[in-house]
Amino acid sequence: MVEESQTPQVNHRAVSPAAAIATLRRFTRARAVAEERCELCNARLAPIHRHLLDMGSRKAVCACDPCGLRFSDVVDGRFKLIPRDARALPAFRLTEEDWESFALPINLAFFFRTSAGKMAALYPSPAGATESLLPLTSWEGLVAENPVLAGMQSDVEALLVNRVGTTRKYFIAPVDACYELVGLIRMHWRGLSGGDAVWKEISGFFERLEAGRGI
Repeated sequence: MVEESQTPQVNHRAVSPAAAIATLRRFTRARAVAEERCELCNARLAPIHRHLLDMGSRKAVCACDPCGLRFSDVVDGRFKLIPRDARALPAFRLTEEDWESFALPINLAFFFRTSAGKMAALYPSPAGATESLLPLTSWEGLVAENPVLAGMQSDVEALLVNRVGTTRKYFIAPVDACYELVGLIRMHWRGLSGGDAVWKEISGFFERLEAGRGI
């Protein structure tokens, strides 16, 4: 252990550009082949795998199929299985006035109900997900117009709304997919308007969601 008052001796050695590039490539390949592991049993995971919601921390936990399916019918447990698939809602009914009543600053958001019965509306931003509490009466009015929402699983399924520009698309989506969208926006947002890259990422996300490909 080096004391604070000591100065560690470092041997510097010149490295050729070719050697540096080769080392960087090996490091990049090593990271690329790094395998994700089930956070319950440590089994290797495929690139697309199941997630559980930790009900205490509200964080998604990677899981293999055998571990994930153990929690498919568990009530009031530590973990809740997050559904795998999203469903498009082409006949969804939402007027401009109803949308404006939610008073959200952007036209991209997701809504879900917690096990405690609270309704939450979250919208992505360059800083991450921002929560806006939604009056229960507003949600009940939306469900009355769209009964399919009554079947949403609390905590792990959300109504995902994309009304950016002229787009009017609605999905019941796994909550981990919604947070994946938040992460994409946070990672790629540049400047005041976001930049071209972030809007391409958003467009690609919804294309994959509609096609049923892994997010």
